[in-house]
Amino acid sequence: MRIKLKSKQEIELMRKSGRVAQKLLRTLGEAVAVGVTPKELDQMARGWLSKNGARSPFLGHHGFPATITISVNEAVVHGIPTNVAFRSGDLVSVDVGTVLNGFVGDNAWTFGAGQLSPRASRLMRVAEEALFLGIKQARPGNRIGDISWAIQEHCEAHGYSLVRNLCGHGVGRAMWEEPQVPNYGKPGRGPVLKAGMTIAIEPMVNEGTEDVRQLPDKWTYVTADGKLSTHCEHTVAVLSDGPEILTSLD
Repeated sequence: MRIKLKSKQEIELMRKSGRVAQKLLRTLGEAVAVGVTPKELDQMARGWLSKNGARSPFLGHHGFPATITISVNEAVVHGIPTNVAFRSGDLVSVDVGTVLNGFVGDNAWTFGAGQLSPRASRLMRVAEEALFLGIKQARPGNRIGDISWAIQEHCEAHGYSLVRNLCGHGVGRAMWEEPQVPNYGKPGRGPVLKAGMTIAIEPMVNEGTEDVRQLPDKWTYVTADGKLSTHCEHTVAVLSDGPEILTSLD
C-alpha cells in the first residue's frame, strides 16, 4: 500500500478544487425541494462545472452515466439520478466531485426535501456529528483506526449502524487513492497518519441493519432492510498542526 503525501503546493491546489466542490454542493442542496428531480440537479451540476472550469470525476468512470450521484431514503451511495421527483420527507444524499488543476475535491451531504420526520432529522444530525468527530482525529501520529472508532462509537451509541463494505479513501490527483478509511474499527490500528496525507472521510449511517445490497443498475447501494440511510463527506488534509477541511468555504 503506497500512500501519496502531498506538498504544500499540491494541498493548495486541492484546497481550490475542494472549495469549488463545496460551492457546487451547497448550490445543489439549496435546489433540493419537493417536485425537483435528481436528473434536474445533475443537469444543473453539469452546467455549473463547465462554467467554473472544472469537470466531474464521476462522469464516465467505468461507464457511470451522470455528473453527480444522488441517493434517496434507503439508497446509501452511488445512486444514478432519475426522473422521479422528490417528495416531502425524502432524505436526499448528494455526492459531488470536482477535478480542477489536476486535483480532486470530493464531498457529500444529505439534504431534506420538504418536511422531514423527527427520525430522519435525528439520523442526519448524528451522521454529521460523527463526521466531525472523525475529522478531529485526522492529525499526525494518530492512526486511521482512531478516525474509524470515533465515527463508530458515536453512531452506535445512538442506535445506528455503519456500512462496512463501503468506506472513505485517500484522494488527490485520483479520486480513489490509498489508504482506505473505514467507518468502523479500533483505535490505534491501521496506517499512521502523517502530515501531507489527504483523505475523504465519509460516514454512511443506517437506521437499521449495516447490510446493503446493490441494485440491478450495478451502481446504487440500498439498505438490505429498506430503512433510511444518510451520507456525508469532506476531503481533509492532515497538516502538522492538525486537520484542515479542504472542501470548506469557512
